[in-house]
Amino acid sequence: MAATIIQTNNTPFNKVSIDPVTLEVIENALRNARIEMDATLVRTAMSPGIREQGDAFPLIADRTGQMIVGQFGSYIGPFLDGFDGTVEEGDMIMLSDPYSVGGAISHLNDWLVLLPVFKDGRLIAYTSMFGHQSDIGGKVVGSMPIDATSIFEEGVRIPPIKIYSKGVYNADLIKLIMAQTRKPDWCTADLNALIASCRVAARRVVEMCERFGDDVFAAATDELLARNYRAMKKLIASSISEEKVSFEDYVCDDGMGYGPYKIRCTMHREGDIVVLDFDGTDPQSQASINFFLNENMLKMFFGIYMIMVFDPQVLFNDGYYDLIRVKIPEGSLLKPKFPAALSGRTHALGRLFDIMGGLLGQKTPEFLNAAGFSSSPHLFYSGYDAKGRWFQLFQIGFGGIPGRPLGDGPDGHSLWPGFTNVPNEFLERYFPLVIERYETVADSGGAGLHRGGNGIIMTYRFLAPGTIAIHDDRWFTMPWGVNGGEPGARARKILEKPDGTQIVVGNKLENLAIEAGDQLHFITWGGGGWGDPLLRDPSLLELELERGLVTVTGAKRYGVVLVDGKVDVAATTSLRDAMRAERGPITSVFNYGPDIETLRANSVAETGLPAPKAPVALAHFAA
Repeated sequence: MAATIIQTNNTPFNKVSIDPVTLEVIENALRNARIEMDATLVRTAMSPGIREQGDAFPLIADRTGQMIVGQFGSYIGPFLDGFDGTVEEGDMIMLSDPYSVGGAISHLNDWLVLLPVFKDGRLIAYTSMFGHQSDIGGKVVGSMPIDATSIFEEGVRIPPIKIYSKGVYNADLIKLIMAQTRKPDWCTADLNALIASCRVAARRVVEMCERFGDDVFAAATDELLARNYRAMKKLIASSISEEKVSFEDYVCDDGMGYGPYKIRCTMHREGDIVVLDFDGTDPQSQASINFFLNENMLKMFFGIYMIMVFDPQVLFNDGYYDLIRVKIPEGSLLKPKFPAALSGRTHALGRLFDIMGGLLGQKTPEFLNAAGFSSSPHLFYSGYDAKGRWFQLFQIGFGGIPGRPLGDGPDGHSLWPGFTNVPNEFLERYFPLVIERYETVADSGGAGLHRGGNGIIMTYRFLAPGTIAIHDDRWFTMPWGVNGGEPGARARKILEKPDGTQIVVGNKLENLAIEAGDQLHFITWGGGGWGDPLLRDPSLLELELERGLVTVTGAKRYGVVLVDGKVDVAATTSLRDAMRAERGPITSVFNYGPDIETLRANSVAETGLPAPKAPVALAHFAA
């Protein structure tokens, strides 16, 4: 059943025309309200993941639930379709279970708060915010067990429930939920921050209606959606061919010895409609790397990629969703069957951005990005400090962003542009550890006319015994290069004991015991390169050598010879001529590096880790 909207005033909104100036004012007021939501959140939340790193996503939607401003696309439609209850003034809804809303949120750690905004008895808008909770119970600290085989191992499941009903707070329900987490202080503060953010935006919406009139506000939201539809329709017509193109990429492993898992997508245009078909994607995993991909979420990914690549001036909202049709096979990695585990879905999520780039760039390689939006590296560290106090850390790391048509990829940056790093001073103040190194890894970005962003090395020295968990990817396959660019370097994780012994550990693991004095070298992947590296300006290599971004040896990948930090012009010309003659002309758009079977054969020698076994279909989820 669908939700029932209860209004005390059912007068329809009048259709009115809106002038461009008023539309611009309302659009920017909504943008500012979204920014104010973020500011309220970081001033109120306690967990490092939200307060320091910004792992939360705001949204302001129109009266039908379509996102007007935000970052993650609207999940309100799937919620309204699946919520068997009423929505009325004074209500506030909370949820976290992906299966209850068709994957509109993607794992249990994301707590979502939704506030319907009423004015004079009529529903005028929705405000919403969801944020990643650092612990929601489950079998491991941090509640993201990579080796979970069902969602019941991952923590408390919250179906859509009212935490406020007609203005009355359900304190007993919140008390029950907080009893499931190892960090109720963080979770309580973070939930209050989500609530406060929604209320701030709701006030701003009401203020806009009072200033301009309800009908004008409604007309403005309608026009912003329609304008986006018109813009995207033109982008699709000019950028997407009726001829089918396909692209595939891989999640390296599932943390339980199997992989890589293929994600395949075929794209074509039928009239005005883009069709994205994931037939050929591997079956769901036994582990938690499954990504229950909501179709609207994919439409959002596709649209924001199109807008950022082809026309960044277009306001991103939900207005264009009718122009995209999505097909995802049931029982696949991207649409697993209940009760498949979902907490490690970040790797497949990141890989979708690489796949979008690979699809959109085949017909227009001049607009093509290399690979590098490849994952969202996580570290978990927990135990008792010297005073017997419990601590637990969840931190998001950064890799290299891909080389692009207009320039190099940023070094050590987040998949999500709004994320920031946790300051080292904060980590050392609140957790028993010391950050010994935090720097880019020279030469890890793929060589190219435009270099892929370097990955980073972050070396943690642990001051208290405990356990760590690691979630990362791109250790087996490489972030591919394009238009002659080379692949980026792979991720590595090395545990160093106090006596100097180094042990290569997996990029997906749980409950690794560590002792005081142990060091973890957390090394992330580099972005793929863009364009022929032999065309890169040699003077840039001088600067990058000085800045520690390349080495003398690495500069030779560009055919550049550096002597005492300066370009040897004659030697560079000679080396580039020899490299061109040996390589021959560039004939392929994509440079993936070795094929999968070659990677398997060389895995131990190149990575220090055994190759994963080929995935198998799961009979117990087949019914």
